[in-house]
Amino acid sequence: MRSAYIEQNSGAGGYLAPYQRITAAVTLTAVEDSGKGFLLDSAGGAYSITLPTATTAAEGTTYKFWVEENTPTGAITIAAGSAIIFGKVNETEVDTGDDSPGSSAATGVSNVILGTSAIKGDWLDFTFSNGAYWMFGSSAADGAVTTS
Repeated sequence: MRSAYIEQNSGAGGYLAPYQRITAAVTLTAVEDSGKGFLLDSAGGAYSITLPTATTAAEGTTYKFWVEENTPTGAITIAAGSAIIFGKVNETEVDTGDDSPGSSAATGVSNVILGTSAIKGDWLDFTFSNGAYWMFGSSAADGAVTTS
């Protein structure tokens, strides 16, 4: 519950951001999970993280995903259920191939996939905006993030 985080962080010692490890398929909620950071590990195999849909997400819902496993064992798919994810991933590698995966300016994607070439510390930010779509990150490896 969100109030538990407020109680945990009120008082001396500073602010502690809530986070959770994900190692298997999960469906996130707009209220209970918004504002959390998620550490992703696929040692048990590939799985999907389902985002709230356009009808169930609230404007301002936000999640941050970090790859915790260096070169994940299986792909991790972040799924919106329809083509409502917009944005590009900033790849920090230096070659010129597979750069800036994501949506086109006018067409969204349904899935963002963290592949097995992702590197520990790669991250994606998702924010639900304008009551209609998700916007999303950063990767150190060429081709580590793809979309569908």
